Order: sequence, then C-alpha cells, then structure tokens
Amino acid sequence: MIIYLLIGLFAGFMSGMFGIGGGSIRIPLLNLAGLPLLNAFGINLLVIPFSSMVGAISQRKNIDKKVALYVIIGGTLGSITGAFWVGLIPSLYLAILFVIVSILTVFGIYLDRIIPKFYQRINPHPSILIGGSFLLNIITGMRGGSGGSLFPSFLKTMKLNIHKAVATSLFVTMFTATAAIAVYWHRGNIIWIPALFVLIGSMIGARVGSKVSLKTKPLWLEIGLTVLIIILAFAVIYKAL
Repeated sequence: MIIYLLIGLFAGFMSGMFGIGGGSIRIPLLNLAGLPLLNAFGINLLVIPFSSMVGAISQRKNIDKKVALYVIIGGTLGSITGAFWVGLIPSLYLAILFVIVSILTVFGIYLDRIIPKFYQRINPHPSILIGGSFLLNIITGMRGGSGGSLFPSFLKTMKLNIHKAVATSLFVTMFTATAAIAVYWHRGNIIWIPALFVLIGSMIGARVGSKVSLKTKPLWLEIGLTVLIIILAFAVIYKAL
C-alpha cells in the first residue's frame, strides 16, 4: 500500500506541475508493482478526474473555458473509442504511433519560435480543437490514458501560453478520463484497495505540483514538459519491445 501511495504522489506531482493526466507515469509504475496492465489502466482512469480536479482548482484563473469546451467534446469521444479499442492494435505499433505523435507535439511547443510565420497562420478553429483532441485521445485511450500527456503541447500549438495550456489540460482531463471509467468499471478492471491509495497520493501530489507550477517561469515549464514527453515516449517503446 505504501508503494501505491508513493506512485500516486509522484504521478500526481507531475500531473499538477505539467498539466498531464499522469497516466504515462502511473501505468508503467503500477504494472511494475505487480498489477496486470488492464487493472493499471482502470485505476489510472479512476484517479485522473480527482487529481486533475485538485490541479485545476489551484490553477483555475488560467483555464481557457472556451477552448476547454471543444477539447472536452473531442477528447471524450476519443477516450471512449480508445477504451473500446484496447488490445485491437499490437502494442509495438501503438507505441511507435505514440512516439511519433509525442515528437510532433513537442515540436508544437516551440512552433512559434521555430516557424513563426506558420504559427501565425494557425487558426484554432473549433473543428481543429475537436478533431485534434479526438485523435490524441484515441491513441492515449488505447493505452488507458486520458490524453493529458499530449494536451498541454497541443494547446500550446493552438496559441495558448504554457500556463493556460497546463491549467486547461488539467480541467479537460477531468472529463475525458471520466468518460472511459465506465468501460473499465463494467469490465471489472478496477481493483479498489490499490486504487484508493493511489488516489490519495495523487491528490496530494497534484496539489503540491500545481503550486510549484504557478511559481515556475514559462521557459522552465516548457523545457520540463519537453523532457518529460520525450522520456515517456521512449519508455513506451522500451516496454513494447
């Protein structure tokens, strides 16, 4: 139980700090702790709405509600689709696809500095926000996630500053994860005792991480998010191999 609590604390801190759902950290650690992958998926999704809520409340002034609405629509549909599609695509192919998307989203964080003219032409139209979040959540949903690991960089590309991207991502993942919980609950994939300890740790960690995030300069948040996404992407490849 102590191990589950520590996993929750670490993943929750990263969630609050960078606006990610935390699943890319929680799932492999829960799997290493001895839980079957589907159970790790289910527990991760159960925890996300609560830990994200803590982070979103701490950063509520930075939430872009208009953008969040469109991302919730697309992301929720993607999460449900991904949850039903779990296991249909070989894990190695899914890992490769996740790495490619991760690299593209990292590129998007710095798009305004790498290709400023192209960045200026981007129009964050509702159809792009809905379609982009739908595709991201299908990919992450098939890995038991909520899209949170890719949402901050996607929202940065959609012309939100990094603090707004982090806060909006936390708010959105409350809803995208909740939509997929029912699928895993119905299949009996959620083990409640480990889930409770992971949940407690994640909520504490998210609170601390959010406080640190608000005091961190945008440049360091961008660098930290970049490093985290790259590490998680290659961890996914390593696990698939």
